Amino acid sequence: MLKHFLPSEYVKSVLHIKPEKLVKQGIKGIITDLDNTLVEWDRADATQDIMAWFKSMHDAGLQITIVSNNHIERVSHFCDPLGIPFICEARKPLKQAFHQAIATLGLPKDEIVMIGDQLLTDVLGANRVGLQTILVVPVASSDAPITKFNRAIERRIMARFKRKGLITWEE
Repeated sequence: MLKHFLPSEYVKSVLHIKPEKLVKQGIKGIITDLDNTLVEWDRADATQDIMAWFKSMHDAGLQITIVSNNHIERVSHFCDPLGIPFICEARKPLKQAFHQAIATLGLPKDEIVMIGDQLLTDVLGANRVGLQTILVVPVASSDAPITKFNRAIERRIMARFKRKGLITWEE
């Protein structure tokens, strides 16, 4: 069961994910979470760094879609100015939104990677549908109330992975 929580890769930030490496791995599509993955959960707009990251991914031919558990107003306000397709109110880790995102990208699963900051939603959901996963350190140290509960559980899972030498994690 714990294998479903284990990401394929772990990095400090989406900004450490380079398009050249993804392309070399055969990746053509990215599904990414929004809150505390790309920007702080309470930040409305993309930062200049995130906009440059999106551009570098698009310039490399990578497609991107955002899958968020947040509401339509929040997600559309972020995505629409950038022209990025999205799925909101996704109810991750349930599979439906991941299947919808895969269909939106129109790519086979082995050419798609999921990027997110939570084991219990992003990594678990993506692993359950057979996607590669990249876990990032949350952008902000604060979280929405429900996420605080998830983080407590994640710390226990990550501690177990660390003890087994499966991952290195930073708070």
